[in-house]
Amino acid sequence: MQQTAKQYVEREIFGEVTAHLDAPEITLITGSRQVGKTILLEQLREHLHTALRVPDERIFFYNLDLVADARIFADQRAFIEFLRARSAIGHLYIFVDEAQKVPEAARFFKGVYDAKLDAKLILTGSASLEAKARFKETLAGRKRIFALSPFTFTELLRARDAFLADALAGHKNIGTIDTQKLIAMYQEYLRFGGYPRVVLADDEDEKRKLLQEIYSSYVEKDAVGFWDVQQPHAFNQLVRLLAAQVGQLVNVGELATIVGIDRATVERYIGVLEETFIAVRVRPFYRNPRQELVKASKLYFLDSGIRAVALERFGPSDQAPEKGMILESAVAAALAAMCARDGGAVLRFWRTRQKAEVDFIVVRGDRPTPIEVKYTWRRETVPPAVRAFMRKYHPHQAMIVSLNGPLAPTTISVDGASVLFTLPFLFEV
Repeated sequence: MQQTAKQYVEREIFGEVTAHLDAPEITLITGSRQVGKTILLEQLREHLHTALRVPDERIFFYNLDLVADARIFADQRAFIEFLRARSAIGHLYIFVDEAQKVPEAARFFKGVYDAKLDAKLILTGSASLEAKARFKETLAGRKRIFALSPFTFTELLRARDAFLADALAGHKNIGTIDTQKLIAMYQEYLRFGGYPRVVLADDEDEKRKLLQEIYSSYVEKDAVGFWDVQQPHAFNQLVRLLAAQVGQLVNVGELATIVGIDRATVERYIGVLEETFIAVRVRPFYRNPRQELVKASKLYFLDSGIRAVALERFGPSDQAPEKGMILESAVAAALAAMCARDGGAVLRFWRTRQKAEVDFIVVRGDRPTPIEVKYTWRRETVPPAVRAFMRKYHPHQAMIVSLNGPLAPTTISVDGASVLFTLPFLFEV
């Protein structure tokens, strides 16, 4: 069912983006296909109408999937003259959806920005090539990038159970019945992921079909069409292999041998997955490269539904043999998004030559926070690798994230530092 802008789930970056509407720089919203970038633009337009009382004649909305709208951007000079004339009535807001479809998009919008018009540009783009390469170079100092991901679990709750969403956001005590409901909803989140249309679908069969459609569209239009992946079969095979080994060290040579392509192509295809917001690579944390592995990285999928469709596995997450791997990937996605918002934080993992390993290390400056993920774990038992990291680096806090964690986060003291035991939808770093 079609919804109005007022009915849409408010995204976590909404406040940050609306605050940037007052900044002169271009607002650039990036993200994978069907994560809700167009809807976010509509929410921003509604915000201008209702909260800021901006009249319709000062707001222009273009969708470059429409031929008529695309024609308007065929002539940069004519577009600048049009905006200059219209700005006589006041400050303009120019929304451009799928802005990367403008020929020479970076140069086009640089020229519009440099024309010093009384106008604010708000752009979206599905593929981040423009955002991270041409846009980065050509629009340096002229734009700010906001990355929109699939629904976080908190955003899923806003769509499905506003009371629980508000309770979590307000750090209110949640009883046993509601906690069990949260865990069941989180298990569904692990199974189907957070793409908005998938979350809002009525039944499991529709969710599977939507995920297959999203993935097929991604491969055909982004990977093959935009990124010029010339071996789509090899690309799909590589995605399946990576989906089957999330959280393991990525062995490029081994992957190249199995898929039948060279190492450089494997690296390029992994880069495509990163640049199009399908996966994130987590690199090792080290301070003494002679004692710890410093080259191999890990790769996680940013949405568990995309991983499921790549493997064609849609069974209940709590019954999957790799359920710990699925949970670890979901936590990785949440931590990667948190680090992207933070700016000063980076996500790493820790592994020594003796194979002592901690799933994640969130680093802010010189302060590392180790985080271990266990689908099930005996409460208040600290894994040996976490203890080893704490002895070596003396963090202020460590975390154990588990789906059978306590109803409220519980802290114990280990060697003068605190260890927090928590459910995956309750932790903050």
